[in-house]
Amino acid sequence: MTDVKTAIGLMSGTSMDGIDVALLHTDGRDVVERGPSASLPYDSRFRGRLKRALTIAADLSDRTARTPELADIERELTLLHIMAVRQFLDTHSLHAETIDLIGFHGQTVLHRPDQGLTIQIGDGHLLARGTGIATVFDMRANDMAHGGQGAPLIPAYHQALALRLAGTHGADPPVALVNIGGISNMTCVGDAGELTAFDSGPGNTLIDQWVEAHTGAAYDANGDIASKGQIDNALAKHYLAHPFFTANVRRSLDRNDFRPPAKGDVSLEDGARTLAYVTASAIVTLAAHLPQSPRTFIISGGGRLNRVIMQDLAQLAAASGAKVIAADEAGLDGDAMEAEAWAYLAVRSVKGLPLTFSGTTGVSTPVTGGVLVKPNSLSCRIVQT
Repeated sequence: MTDVKTAIGLMSGTSMDGIDVALLHTDGRDVVERGPSASLPYDSRFRGRLKRALTIAADLSDRTARTPELADIERELTLLHIMAVRQFLDTHSLHAETIDLIGFHGQTVLHRPDQGLTIQIGDGHLLARGTGIATVFDMRANDMAHGGQGAPLIPAYHQALALRLAGTHGADPPVALVNIGGISNMTCVGDAGELTAFDSGPGNTLIDQWVEAHTGAAYDANGDIASKGQIDNALAKHYLAHPFFTANVRRSLDRNDFRPPAKGDVSLEDGARTLAYVTASAIVTLAAHLPQSPRTFIISGGGRLNRVIMQDLAQLAAASGAKVIAADEAGLDGDAMEAEAWAYLAVRSVKGLPLTFSGTTGVSTPVTGGVLVKPNSLSCRIVQT
C-alpha cells in the first residue's frame, strides 16, 4: 500500500452551483478507497461573477490570458476553494500534513476544442500556498496540445469504478457511467474493460438557465416544474437535429454550444419538460455511437435528482433492453464522483500515468498532463508525455 496516496479532489462544474470536495485513497490505478465528501454552494452574487467570467473569456484566444476583471474573479474563486478545503479538513478532523495532493479543476470559462483552446480559471499556486498541500491543476491542456478534445477527463476514474463494480449492484456490463452536470458525459466500459467516452449533450445547463430566467431559482428541484409540462415535439426536434448529434465524429462541448429557448417560445412548464426530454434523449442517442450497447446506465451528477430526466432515461433505455440506475443505487456517491475523479487524476498525473486516451478525447496516443506546484514554493513541474 506504499504506492497509495491520499488526495483531495475539487470540482466546480459547468452548472456553477458550488464546489464539490472529496477525499480518495488511491494508487491511481485499481486501488480506490473513497472517503468523505462535501459541497460548498456559491451564493447568487458569486454565481453572477462566474457568468460574467464566461462573457469575458469569450473574447480570449490564449488560455493563460487574464483581463484584470477575470484575474479578480479567478482570485476570488481560488480563495473560496481554499476555504472549502480548510472547512473540509476541520469537519473531518484531518490535517493538511496527512494529505499528499489536491486535484484542482478550477472553473471552465471557455472550451473550444476545434481551436485547441480551453480556459480554466483557478490559481493553483495560490491554492497550494493557502492550503499547505501540493496541488495539481491545468490537467486538460496537454491533451489538447496533442490533438485531443480536452474532455472528458473523468473516464479513467469511471473505468476504475466500473471494473470494481462488475456484476454487483445490478451493474451488468457493458456499463455506461453518465455524469449529468451542466454538460453530460458518458463513459462506456465494455465486457473486457474497453474504454470509450465522450460528451453526450447538454445536461442541466439548458434547464437551469431556462428555470432561472423565469423564476430566479437556480434549477428545477426534483423536476417539479417539468412534471407539470408537456413535451413540445417541434422544440425537441430542433435541439436533437443539432450537428453535435448527427456528426460521425464526437466532440466535447462548451456550456454555450446550446442555448435555452427564448422567453415566449414556450411556457415555463413545457420548456422545462421538453429540455428534460432533450437531456435524456441526447444520452441515449449518443449511446448508439458506442462500440457495445450498454446493458446498464449508471447516472451521477445533479441530473439524477431530476425525476423527469430519470423517467425519460429509463423509458428510452428500456427500448434497447438497458436499465438505468442512480449512482447511489450502485454504492457510489452521485454527488462526489467528479471531485473523486479529480483526486484520482492528480495521483495519476504525478506518477506520469495517462489521463486521456484515443477512445476518450481522440488524442492520438495516451497522454498524461497537469501542473504540480508545492506549497511555499514558486517552482512548479509541468507534467508531459
